[in-house]
Amino acid sequence: MVLTPSTMPGLGSSAPDFELPAADGRVVTLEDFSASRALLVAFICNHCPYVKHILAGFVDFATEYQPRGLAVVAINSNDADQYPDDSPEMMRVEAKRRGFNFPYLHDETQAAARSFRAACTPDWFLYDDAQGLAYRGQFDGSRPGNDVPVTGMHLRHAANVVLEGAPVRSEQFPSIGCNIKWKPGNEPGY
Repeated sequence: MVLTPSTMPGLGSSAPDFELPAADGRVVTLEDFSASRALLVAFICNHCPYVKHILAGFVDFATEYQPRGLAVVAINSNDADQYPDDSPEMMRVEAKRRGFNFPYLHDETQAAARSFRAACTPDWFLYDDAQGLAYRGQFDGSRPGNDVPVTGMHLRHAANVVLEGAPVRSEQFPSIGCNIKWKPGNEPGY
């Protein structure tokens, strides 16, 4: 595990297009969310201790915010050959076991991670109704072993503001977690 922060791409940038298979077998695209009031793209995986630490809170967050107009999608970009716990089969198991009520997508080529400039798991990208980046940063300040409760405080604040149609404050704190497990030659260098 290499502890890695978010890259914090520029606010206002457009959501990159994607077309990826979901754990349930369907294909999901960015266009599927074009009518949403806001969109959260979360880069997660099955084996990362930082994801495991906040996962129940993230599922609760999605359950609470989706009825308010926030579309949620999770993407796993890890090299499943080297990390079999992150394989599509294990993604299906995890999504069912954890009660995911949002698509869990497999980014086999890692093109989506590169286009979003995702660097770690978890990594969060919140887009407004025009699919402009409004927030990229941490779920909250909780990390494995730091005794800070998992609340989703930072992402909740950002989602509330975006759903109200207002800009999110520009001071945002990077997410920190395991590095995305890049396939040899796919390391982005950003």
